[in-house]
Amino acid sequence: MTRRHIFATVMIVAFTPGIGCSSSPGRPGKDSEVVPPNQIVDFKLLYSQNCAGCHGADGKGGATIALGDPVFLAIADDSVVRHVAANGVSGTSMPAFAQSAGGMLTDKQIDALVSGIRAWAKPDAFRDTPLPPYAAQVAGDPKRGTAAYQTYCSSCHGPDGHGGSKASSIVDGSYLALVSNQYLRTTVIAGRPELGAPDWRGDVQGRPMSAQEISDVVAWLSGHRTQFPGQPYASASSDRANGEPR
Repeated sequence: MTRRHIFATVMIVAFTPGIGCSSSPGRPGKDSEVVPPNQIVDFKLLYSQNCAGCHGADGKGGATIALGDPVFLAIADDSVVRHVAANGVSGTSMPAFAQSAGGMLTDKQIDALVSGIRAWAKPDAFRDTPLPPYAAQVAGDPKRGTAAYQTYCSSCHGPDGHGGSKASSIVDGSYLALVSNQYLRTTVIAGRPELGAPDWRGDVQGRPMSAQEISDVVAWLSGHRTQFPGQPYASASSDRANGEPR
């Protein structure tokens, strides 16, 4: 065998294992490459990881309002959904998700969330229905709100808001400490259909709430916020009065 033949044989042997390894069992294929977290733009995956825990699977509601509710999406446009998703709501349990606001998601990921959520909207359902504005245009009056509450809310939440036979308290200090006035307004307008709570048209048959009545009820509700929500610890003086050690 000549030197040329020996060299050719060595090159073939050296190259052959490489061919075998490329198709060996367990070797990752091109379609199995891991996508970096900041490059994921699949709406279903982003929603399930960041939103479903509170807003429910497919936007159907859970610990808080249903993002897929057609009334909510009829009053909350793209800019509203984007602003809340990106920046969160200060003082509430809604966090900021955009990296620019301290969150983990890129602008493209926020856009993917907004686009996917807005795709649940049903604009034709409200084409002929006058909708209350998402944000209050005129400040509410808590005194008028007392009357509006009695008319539209008391049958479910009780005469003083502390709960009734059909619904729980909505003046509880701990609850009000977790939600913003805008959240209260949105809930009054959109309701919580997944919990059996009607929207602004269904509290009194044939008599939808006006935009001003909605603002007034929200003012009445927010007036029940306390400085220190929750059950306070017993004070030292009350402990002594009860004969308990300090």
